[in-house]
Amino acid sequence: MNYDTLLSLIHHFGYAALYFALWLGIVGMPIPDEVVVMTGGAVTANGLLHSFPAFVLTYLGVISGLSLGYVLGLIFGTSVFDRLHRRKKMNKWINLSKTLVDKYGSFALCISYFFPIIRHVMPYVIGINKVTFKRYALFSFTTGFVWTSIFFTVGYLVGDHAQEVGDLVYRSGLKLLWILFVSAAIFLIIRYTSNQKKLQGRDKA
Repeated sequence: MNYDTLLSLIHHFGYAALYFALWLGIVGMPIPDEVVVMTGGAVTANGLLHSFPAFVLTYLGVISGLSLGYVLGLIFGTSVFDRLHRRKKMNKWINLSKTLVDKYGSFALCISYFFPIIRHVMPYVIGINKVTFKRYALFSFTTGFVWTSIFFTVGYLVGDHAQEVGDLVYRSGLKLLWILFVSAAIFLIIRYTSNQKKLQGRDKA
């Protein structure tokens, strides 16, 4: 499925398309989650969908897809990894996910959200380690809300360029995210300073 197909599904099925596109992301849909979430923001900017329900369904799609990985890891244990290990490309990400869990524990869930492939592998690792669902939800659902909010908002702002920006974020990972944070902070500071100067000018007048 390509980006044009995703847009077509959103046109036909609305909010449900956003949910299922992200829920199926856990089983390897070809469109990066970042692109799907940003597309959700973009289609609300052009008036195709309403912002609040689109965001809610997008968020639920994100946490549902990742929670499926957690449940599979919890139920089937290491047999899940036996299947993943057959894909040689996955070994690097599995080992890195295990290292993050050994080093940071449940906080590794928060870190994993900002690394595209690890984001999908980490719930399996957490499930295999028998972390309780309550603890999993605390870390994953909270970070998922922040992550979804960031990319949904960026998608709303970039509009029709959601695919290009989303692909760039997917390839660059955390490095580009920090650039976005810094850029947003600089923009807000400049805007705040400008507003303060305008208020001071009115007071003097």
